Amino acid sequence: MRIISLEETASTNDFIRSFLCGGEDVIVTAARQTCGRGTKGRSFLSEAGGLYFSALTFYAPHALPAERAFEIMMHAAVSVARTAARFGVRPEIKWPNDILAGGRKLCGILIENVLSGGDVHASIVGIGLNVSNDLSALGGIATSLSEQTGEPCTVAKARAVLIEEFLRPAAFEEYLSFVRFLGQRVTVCEGERSYPAVARRILPDGRLEVETSAGVAALSAAEIGIRVGEI
Repeated sequence: MRIISLEETASTNDFIRSFLCGGEDVIVTAARQTCGRGTKGRSFLSEAGGLYFSALTFYAPHALPAERAFEIMMHAAVSVARTAARFGVRPEIKWPNDILAGGRKLCGILIENVLSGGDVHASIVGIGLNVSNDLSALGGIATSLSEQTGEPCTVAKARAVLIEEFLRPAAFEEYLSFVRFLGQRVTVCEGERSYPAVARRILPDGRLEVETSAGVAALSAAEIGIRVGEI
């Protein structure tokens, strides 16, 4: 796998797109992004002190059926959780792929899949990991490895660990080991509608099974959001 380190780029996900025609797996990291992107078109704060990482993976000759795309998200989340754990942080995965530490967000994950004939031909996994960056502009919703450990963490070390963990496979059981809200009450947000439920389990295809007053339902992360501990 080719690994590229940049001081600055607009977006590591955008930069890595230039390798889509090559068929080679590539990892790109940057010390800073000038136009970082989050999910649903949001901007992503990408100042120095964070680790900005993108990985391009091709699935040929063994195609990955689109219905198994959750495995890509699962692998990315586990890679970050394992990285945090190696720094002595106790990470938690909030379904489907938010990584929390101390109840606050430790990273952002943006996945862009290239589909072909009902299969995932390639995926771009973007990860923005807070290492020692200033997060004061985010109003307390985010945290960093340095804040959680109480001592300085270097981007260089975080980069090495995250690459190592990303290159290791991840199992569904390992993903579940980092999920801590199952069995709790949650608020399901579905468009303009919200309703209480109890989170029962996560299915192997990535859907969340919840129990509501109307019965049991399996929900897709593409369609809903949840708030934990609210009724």
